Amino acid sequence: MKAKAIAWAQVFILISSAWGAPAPRVPDSIEVIRDVVYGKGGGRELKLNIIRPKASPKTPLPVVVWIHGGAWLAGSKEGLQTLPLAEAGYFTASIEYRLSQEAKFPAQIEDCKCAIRFLRAKAKEYGIDPDRIGVWGPSAGGHLVALLGTSGGAKDIEGAGGWADQSSRVQAVCDFFGPTDFSKMGGWHDAADSPEAKLLGGPIAEKTDAVRRANPITYVTPDDPPFLIIHGDKDSTVPIGQSELLHAALKAKGVDSTFVIVKGGGHGFGPVAPATATDPDRAGIQAQVLAFFDRVLRPKKEPAKEAEGASPTRSGRQGS
Repeated sequence: MKAKAIAWAQVFILISSAWGAPAPRVPDSIEVIRDVVYGKGGGRELKLNIIRPKASPKTPLPVVVWIHGGAWLAGSKEGLQTLPLAEAGYFTASIEYRLSQEAKFPAQIEDCKCAIRFLRAKAKEYGIDPDRIGVWGPSAGGHLVALLGTSGGAKDIEGAGGWADQSSRVQAVCDFFGPTDFSKMGGWHDAADSPEAKLLGGPIAEKTDAVRRANPITYVTPDDPPFLIIHGDKDSTVPIGQSELLHAALKAKGVDSTFVIVKGGGHGFGPVAPATATDPDRAGIQAQVLAFFDRVLRPKKEPAKEAEGASPTRSGRQGS
């Protein structure tokens, strides 16, 4: 019970602190448009926030969509985690999705897919490139972005929230410490009151088919988009083995996958305890995220960003 309590504490620290970053000031060059309706889920409107450069783009902008964490039962779209990307010239959005107390899986991924279809449908209106859409999320959000990346052709979890004529495929995935195979999480994740059980409507052992449908690893194919996977090696909430499994499955299919291990990082990359871990270099992690999206989503003719060569000072890299 003590370990479970610690894990839950880490989850809610992640929700409230956005992995340790203070709330940033929005610069004059960036605009935030809140509560844009992107579709419907369970009979109600679903909304997203847009964070983008104010200046009209000369060419269509690449897109990055933030999908929040919170164990599928908490969290919101109100953070500004993509602000550095907007400052770097990306059109970004932060979306809401139905939480597990409102609707069981696959409602969450259906909502995420609807948001991607909405952005494609509005590409001309927003001045964005429908062929350059990336996604980024932590923990439960990491699970959902990974699932977006691997399940592009899975019709049974597409949903009917709107914009059915558009594709929900994405072109880049940044997964921060997300679950990828529920059947191999172990420990308190197998309990009847775990976040995974609440998401699926029952304990993992009793939901074999639902587990299969929810696992990003189920859908891995050679045509999946490039992945950047980042995970702390002291994460006691989502075991680092979850990212190892996904990275190995992607590489086995020939998918471009980079796995970065944050040395001493717990869930959300925060230190496990002051006596046993040092605070990871969050600026370096942000630089790797920007460098990844620049590499994958920007046309070859666009100049590389300064962050392209940056790397965290206290991180380990495995695979590329």
